[in-house]
Amino acid sequence: MDDKTRWNAKHQNVPMPMNPSAIVMQHVVPSVDKRALDIACGIGRNTHYLAKLGFEVDAVDISDYALSQLQHTAMIHPIETDLTSYRIAPNAYDVIVNINYLERKLFPSIMAGLKSGGVLIFETFITAHEEGYHNPSNPDFLLRSNELLHAFCELEVLFYEERDDRNMQGEKVKIASYVGKK
Repeated sequence: MDDKTRWNAKHQNVPMPMNPSAIVMQHVVPSVDKRALDIACGIGRNTHYLAKLGFEVDAVDISDYALSQLQHTAMIHPIETDLTSYRIAPNAYDVIVNINYLERKLFPSIMAGLKSGGVLIFETFITAHEEGYHNPSNPDFLLRSNELLHAFCELEVLFYEERDDRNMQGEKVKIASYVGKK
């Protein structure tokens, strides 16, 4: 099954939360005439929140089904693409959001895509070595401890933590949360 088919099925069959991510709500302030990028936006929980705050948002995902669930407004621009080959326009965004998705090939493009003073908000799963934690079957989808700190060391760290949490199925997971400013 290709990625697009797999993600379309997941978005159609697994209820996704509509509330914006807590880290996005805590670290983004209302803005006018600013641009945001929501990487792997899914059905748009963070996309819609950013647009309500006044951002013009590029919402990127491989799932055409998920993108079809976005509100069609002048503030939201859906981009259907495979993120493994996507390149972010340089110096284009005031905010870049990457929640529950990991594609390390994007790291240089994310750095280049931030404007001076731009903010990166990145949160996803981290490898849990202790017993009782759920890890995705593919280790490529898991961060290593402190990996975001090293990957984005050129940014000023505004917030970083690694914590225990629960995924949508109630399984115990580890999460890394990062906010940095260019």
